[in-house]
Amino acid sequence: MKITLPDPAGFADCFASVTNTKLKNMVTGIATDSRVLEPGDLYIALPGINTDGHNFISDVESEGCTSALVSYPNSGCNDIQQIKVNEPLNTIGQIASEWRTSIDIPVVGVTGTNGKTSTKELLNHILSSTMNVHATKGNFNTSIGVPLTLLTMTNDHHISILEMGANQTGDIKYLCEIAKPNHGLITNIAPAHLEGFGSIDDIAEEKGELFKNLSDGYAFVNMADEKINKLSEINDKITYGLTPDCDFPADIITEKDGNLTLIIDSEEIPTDSRNFSFLKNVIASASVSITLGINWNDFRERIITFSPPNGRCQVKQFNSITIIDDTYNANLESTLASLDYLNAFGGDGRNIFIFGDMLELGNDSETHHRKIGKKCIDAGLDAVFLVGEETKFADKELNSSIHHQHFKSKKKLIESLKNSFIDEDKILIKGSRGMAMETIIKDIFS
Repeated sequence: MKITLPDPAGFADCFASVTNTKLKNMVTGIATDSRVLEPGDLYIALPGINTDGHNFISDVESEGCTSALVSYPNSGCNDIQQIKVNEPLNTIGQIASEWRTSIDIPVVGVTGTNGKTSTKELLNHILSSTMNVHATKGNFNTSIGVPLTLLTMTNDHHISILEMGANQTGDIKYLCEIAKPNHGLITNIAPAHLEGFGSIDDIAEEKGELFKNLSDGYAFVNMADEKINKLSEINDKITYGLTPDCDFPADIITEKDGNLTLIIDSEEIPTDSRNFSFLKNVIASASVSITLGINWNDFRERIITFSPPNGRCQVKQFNSITIIDDTYNANLESTLASLDYLNAFGGDGRNIFIFGDMLELGNDSETHHRKIGKKCIDAGLDAVFLVGEETKFADKELNSSIHHQHFKSKKKLIESLKNSFIDEDKILIKGSRGMAMETIIKDIFS
């Protein structure tokens, strides 16, 4: 990860306040990856799963880096200022928290099992019609990504949209302590990262920390999600959902051409989408945007011009073949929704699913993968190609009504499927982030 600091002098003051150490050289950016570091960056040495950032102090020194935040210094590096702290990750969080306190703009925190990135991008796109919006970039939604994002916020912005992810208990509360959100939106709650949480109730409790930690703002509550409704009582809330009894009641209409039209509080929002999950994100973004002052005409125009983020149900054309690139991540609920999206495409041609493992499901992995296999049968797909250790359970549910083949590696899948597709095929590609399913698109269709 890497950022450019908008106010190096202000950052230096915050840094000195937290660490009791003055930076000897002006810092213009921050990097946690030695491979993307530039001269003038502060290098944060973090321990990783496969390596330790402290191993690269000499490398960043040779690249012209003059400052590093470390938990133990490299005695052989004398041309770089090494600021020793107990935990570099916690220290950068403290610096970001102090920085956030100095910036007087509202922050909207966005979390949820599915749809948080798309909803964050929707809000950024919609609110930008009238405001200077600060927002999370890419996947900067972690315990390091959120602090770095906060350090790019300035008083020239009118509002900040912060995506908050969670892999284990305590993540959301920690991010709230740093970001101090005024408003909060939980898109939905579904089984994911179960290895880190244990149960969906634990996930609900963790996501609910966002609502508990709001200051002088609104909790935007999805009334159509049972788990969100069961969270502790919220006083200042705005409700929305595919249900009549809320502040922003919504309905979805399928037009003759297959495209979906959204009705929100009697306002008609036409779209060129057939993706029900996307429209649910639009409903959520409407509740926030309209409450914060966007008018319905501007909202409609921004929905029409919105493009989904990379790997989130992106529709791509390769000659006459349609690819639905939903490769960013996968869990049970999002995969079921993506299969519905695949089936919403009309016309001739085969409906094909290339499916990679859904990871971090713990003891529920077999059950969830089998449910996907059953869904493929119910959806009447023409072919299913599976890759990975866990998808073998989905493969066991498939029968002779569907052409199906399981591969142990992506390399073998790619070798087998090259030149296998024909005009008018519609192909959904999905799997967990750890499967990097986007490489299949590149290797087969480039």
